[in-house]
Amino acid sequence: MSTPMTPIRKLLIANRGEIACRIARTARRLGMAVAGIHSQADVRARHVRELGESVLVGAAAPAASYLNIDAIIAAAKKVGADAIHPGYGFVSENPAFVRAVEAAGLCFVGPTAETMERLGGKASAKREAAKLGIPTVPGDTTGLTDPAAVIEAVRACGLPALLKAVAGGGGRGMALIERDENLRNRVDSAMREAEQAFGSGEMIVERYLPQVRHIEVQVAGDGHGNAIHLYERECSLQRRHQKVIEEAPSAGLDPELRARILEDARRLAAALHYRGLGTVEFIVSGSDYYFLEVNPRLQVEHPVTEEVTGLDLVELQLRIAATGTLGLKQEQVQVRGHSFEARVYAEDADAGFLPGAGALRWLRFPTESLRVESGVDAGDEITPFYDPMIAKLVSRGTTRIEALDRLSAGLASCEVVGLTTNLGFLRELLGWPETRSGEMHTRLIDARWQPVARRVETPAEHVAAAALWWLARERRRCDWGVWTQPGFSGWRTLAGPPSLPSTQPSVMLAAEGVIWSVHFSAPDAEGFTRIALARDAQETLTLRARLSAATDGAQVLECGDTCLELRLFADGEAVELHSPRGTSRFDATPPLAMSAATAVIGSELKAPMMGKVVAVLAAEGDAVKAGQTVIVLESMKMELQIVAECDGTVSGLRCAPGDMVGRHDVLCEVTA
Repeated sequence: MSTPMTPIRKLLIANRGEIACRIARTARRLGMAVAGIHSQADVRARHVRELGESVLVGAAAPAASYLNIDAIIAAAKKVGADAIHPGYGFVSENPAFVRAVEAAGLCFVGPTAETMERLGGKASAKREAAKLGIPTVPGDTTGLTDPAAVIEAVRACGLPALLKAVAGGGGRGMALIERDENLRNRVDSAMREAEQAFGSGEMIVERYLPQVRHIEVQVAGDGHGNAIHLYERECSLQRRHQKVIEEAPSAGLDPELRARILEDARRLAAALHYRGLGTVEFIVSGSDYYFLEVNPRLQVEHPVTEEVTGLDLVELQLRIAATGTLGLKQEQVQVRGHSFEARVYAEDADAGFLPGAGALRWLRFPTESLRVESGVDAGDEITPFYDPMIAKLVSRGTTRIEALDRLSAGLASCEVVGLTTNLGFLRELLGWPETRSGEMHTRLIDARWQPVARRVETPAEHVAAAALWWLARERRRCDWGVWTQPGFSGWRTLAGPPSLPSTQPSVMLAAEGVIWSVHFSAPDAEGFTRIALARDAQETLTLRARLSAATDGAQVLECGDTCLELRLFADGEAVELHSPRGTSRFDATPPLAMSAATAVIGSELKAPMMGKVVAVLAAEGDAVKAGQTVIVLESMKMELQIVAECDGTVSGLRCAPGDMVGRHDVLCEVTA
């Protein structure tokens, strides 16, 4: 794998985030210069900083930037690139883009346009597989654009049925239809989401097979009929048809079944003279298996294959593109050990995996024990325009359990402050008996995971640290008053020795539905402050604590016999902090302000996150029922249904299709 690839001198990476950084790493190792592209939303993104040279190709929306073929070709010419790597997603499976690249005299790192047309669409790929006698899932594979025709195909196929966007990928553009109720709305929503995410609402319909395994085979071909497989990956741990944790090799395949699947994948690649890397996907039900689709590109989960084969798949892609040869024979590819990959997202698993957006205040990953692929740094933003992935964490071990345990331990040591993540969910998932035994299926998460309002116990040390932060801030804000007098105890202004607790608390701290009343004493000679904490006005705990600066912006809390390194991030009257005990967020309110505040309870429908309004399904004055969808938002390639919480009348409508709305923005009211 060391042959120099002189035909590619400069590579334009037509993607963003972690995959852009990952491709650049290999390209530079091979002696290539690199450049990238970015949208207006990504001007300060990590991949722009890391690549060092990047061209603005359009506004934040993917259609205006990362899907803008003319702008990408212009960017390649501007930087003097002689090849383009599309990564995954965006234009990576667009035959029109391949033709535009080649028409511009540039090398496309990937399959030919003809191959994409034959294999890139789910309907056409199934037809190609069937020609070779590879079993396929029953259903309609003609590719349907008329909603009425889709409905007819669903009913002909029988329920449950699965709708799939022909142009979809990465688990997106899929909808499970289990009931005939509201079928037209479900079909319209699925087609609209496919159109927005992939530029095409064309759908196929398949029989839905419950409790199957999702197995994919990595293949590589030279474009001349020579093809090999790089073994399989297990991708059965999914939520909403999107992969969460992948592993290589699969733990649950019968050796004979594995051999048949691997050979069918290789045969398909060879028969179509496949060029570059691709992934052939199957589902397995008992001793039966069925072809699903081909992803003619690099996969998100490719690192697990790299870890067990020792191959650099990006290098292999570049080699094939530059030389037209594989440089590998099947017998040279061996699997050693086991590998897992976990996708860390900015999302709330207990809120139905609702994606999040905003600033990442602090990030730290265990790079000493895990391979970390990330496209963000501390201070970067997760925006609503793209996938909310923060990082991919990859483990390797000599055995499956060793690799699994190493990943679980690594997840426990991750530090992410600023956004809710799925880290806790991932750790819980790795501990499930089905996961540990390898007896998974694609509906395991959807069937077993129950989003609940989990009560998180806030460590008293975190409360003390937040209280000391607030006290220090108040002291900095003024040079007189109760916070600077040597004998202060909160709102008691009379001179004299401190008494705990005082009648009036100094501050109220709210976290995870619990309100802490906090009283302070004056600091002692060693700089320690006595803090009285009353939880929900019931129990009182008195702590002696001191907070001091450490290195790298951290703080050290000394509290009783405990010493904790923390990172604190202020946001107005709130503070978020992280320590080895976890992450906590507190809202600080002086007690007088809290007593004057009133809770707003009403019929307001608010945006759960930043996004674009794609549909308003009720007008001013319309009567709606509880559970009825009133507004549809699109964010991070998914649709969010905003429903009425009670029977009533729509009033105060404040949005229209095409509007961008922020998190917690009031969209309308429903009055009883």
